[in-house]
Amino acid sequence: VQLQASGGGLVQPGGSLRLSCAAAGEALDLNAVAWFRQAPGKDREGVACMRSTGHTRYYEDSMRGRFTISRDNAENTVTLQMNRLKPDDTAVYYCTTDPHDSCLGPWAYWGQGTQVTVSS
Repeated sequence: VQLQASGGGLVQPGGSLRLSCAAAGEALDLNAVAWFRQAPGKDREGVACMRSTGHTRYYEDSMRGRFTISRDNAENTVTLQMNRLKPDDTAVYYCTTDPHDSCLGPWAYWGQGTQVTVSS
């Protein structure tokens, strides 16, 4: 599976961004899909996950209510809508997927990442 993330950029605090992840080579409809992020000098951390059933998990309370993960199985894409962004959200964001359909991982396939910078 090849994953291509896009939609990152520079945004002011309080602004919004919509990240997209397009998959090729395999349908994602039976997979768990997720977004992770990695800030400079920090470990990669989970942002949001959605299983094939539509069940979602947000890995940190600070993300719940601001971030929304969604998927379009017909288009084979995964989206992360991010609102009320904060400087602490600055990171490279990665999409990932795994056929074991669990938000616990491990994750078999990763995209290349897209940079999100929140700054005034």
